[in-house]
Amino acid sequence: MEKKWTHAALPALLIHLCVGTIYCWSTFKAAMAEAIGVSSLSVGWAFSLAIFFLGLAAACAGPLVERDVRLCSLASCLCFTIGLVGTGLAIQYLSGRLALGFVCFFYGAVMGAGLGVGYLVPVKTLMLWFRENPGLGAGIAISGFGLSKVLFTPLLGALLSRLGISGMFYVLALISFALMLPGHLLLRAPDAEPQPDPIAAKLALNLRSLPQFVGIWLVFFLNTHCGLMVIPYEKQLLGIAFSSSASAATVVSVVPCLTALCNVLGRLGCAALSDRVEERSGLYKLLFVCGVAVTMVAYLTHAVSGAETLPLAAVLLLFLFVVNACYGGGFAVLPVLLSERFGLERISQLHGLVLTAWALAGLTGNNSSAFILRRTGMYENVLLVCAALYAVALLICSVLVGTRAQQCVSMAASGQSRQDNSKAS
Repeated sequence: MEKKWTHAALPALLIHLCVGTIYCWSTFKAAMAEAIGVSSLSVGWAFSLAIFFLGLAAACAGPLVERDVRLCSLASCLCFTIGLVGTGLAIQYLSGRLALGFVCFFYGAVMGAGLGVGYLVPVKTLMLWFRENPGLGAGIAISGFGLSKVLFTPLLGALLSRLGISGMFYVLALISFALMLPGHLLLRAPDAEPQPDPIAAKLALNLRSLPQFVGIWLVFFLNTHCGLMVIPYEKQLLGIAFSSSASAATVVSVVPCLTALCNVLGRLGCAALSDRVEERSGLYKLLFVCGVAVTMVAYLTHAVSGAETLPLAAVLLLFLFVVNACYGGGFAVLPVLLSERFGLERISQLHGLVLTAWALAGLTGNNSSAFILRRTGMYENVLLVCAALYAVALLICSVLVGTRAQQCVSMAASGQSRQDNSKAS
């Protein structure tokens, strides 16, 4: 009983706490841009590339994770820490576009690849150890990714003020190596894997299930895209909303920690619910309904520009809390939904493929907000686009993803049709 905690849960938390520091980007983005002498918009490509290579590495490493999870955990540890050290060196010794190029390479490509493999590695292992509660197993790992922002944001802020931006990256690399290496050494898969669900195995090989897989990819992409339209701009948004308030500095520093906690609670809550509901796609629909509702309320009340009044401040904070919870919850639902529809046998491979949606959202999410702000100068327009995308995601989830019962009926009908054709011939 104790092995699942020492060989799965603890290693997952150690690895995901480190790779989750990607969400601390807003803490040091301005300092990085100033140190190398480029604009914040330019340096933002390092973050976008890190998310892009996360998804790309996860997709490519999926089959290898199925064969050798420990080799992948070691590769993740090395790539992640080398990427951080290389970023620190580039900032310390280079400047201008040359420095930006090396930062994009080390932080975006090398660290991003380690991040993607590290994100994928513990998920199936936990689901195998927690066979009776696979949602809880996946939630333990994925909540660690969200918890990282809560724990590391104040630490990185303190390191930044004392050691500078390069020193911060060196210390973060040391901490990451000190946590991820024990995580790699402790990680073990259970001795006997469960037999694959025969129905799910057949579904995974049936072309009729392809639209459903595409639907899952699309709803995950849209949920992630909407989250990344808002989360990287939280400090900017709060600064606009509370610009004339005496407590603006406190709000800007405290609220991101609370939104990060909502991200964690969304992951844990959806993971816990996924073990208690018959249809996991219903959780995505719930997330999208909440996203549409709270985003439209924030848009219609002009909460961004009028947050100095208490009711509108409450609306703005509710909007940020719900978007973060929906963002985190979407990650928690994904592996158990894939397991429900296609079985656990190849979950790492399928999970990695769907994470390419995260890669694309990393390029489109915050950059689409930047485009809208450059064109219109109004954050309310970002909210309107976000609400529309949540509504599209709800429609796709209802039409393409459907329910497992519908998929089983489709498979049975397909099998009966083939049987009839065989008899006729």
